[in-house]
Amino acid sequence: MHFSVITPTPGSEHEAVRQLLPGAYAEHQWLWRFFPSEAGTTRDHIFRRADQGPAMRFYVVSKRPPVAFSDAWSVRTRPYAPRLQNGDELEFELRANPVVTRRHDDGKSRRHDVVMDAKTRAKAEGSKPATGYSLVRSACTAWLSQQGEQHGFKVDQASLSVDGYTQHVAKEDQLRFSSVDFRGGLRVTDQDAFAAMLVSGLGHAKAFGCGLMLVRRPV
Repeated sequence: MHFSVITPTPGSEHEAVRQLLPGAYAEHQWLWRFFPSEAGTTRDHIFRRADQGPAMRFYVVSKRPPVAFSDAWSVRTRPYAPRLQNGDELEFELRANPVVTRRHDDGKSRRHDVVMDAKTRAKAEGSKPATGYSLVRSACTAWLSQQGEQHGFKVDQASLSVDGYTQHVAKEDQLRFSSVDFRGGLRVTDQDAFAAMLVSGLGHAKAFGCGLMLVRRPV
């Protein structure tokens, strides 16, 4: 596996901005240009956009190393094989698409945004749902805790920040998904499951910049 950082080449920032159109689907199409392949090739990368002020920056984990398709972009790549042990304490950042799957009366299962799902279920049960940030934090924190049980980590609730809840619409309303940014500390509980998640991603909407967890050891 490879871990890469993609940024505009110094002096070519304006050309880089021109090449990258705004929106989740445009970013998805743009990133594929760093992985030339035949039509129908399965996606083998996950990414996270994490701009630093006005400077664009993309983190990418991939099976193949990305190749710059234009002089306007600089790619720095290194091998990625995290060495982890149970009990390791790490700081993390994650942009994720928190959803829950519900079976409907027609027998079909569909994914729902956890925030909207929590609001709907509270109303159906006759209770008053939480609102605003309280609703986002409670629903998304519960989702992340469940993911941790499946993927070998336990979140430190005291340090957890939940922010940036956004609903995305693209492709003339054909693409809809939500994202939220998590930041905080965690403890590794299953090193193999956690390592697998770091390279495969967490949750859905991975093709659109969700699911890549960035980790580092506390300084």
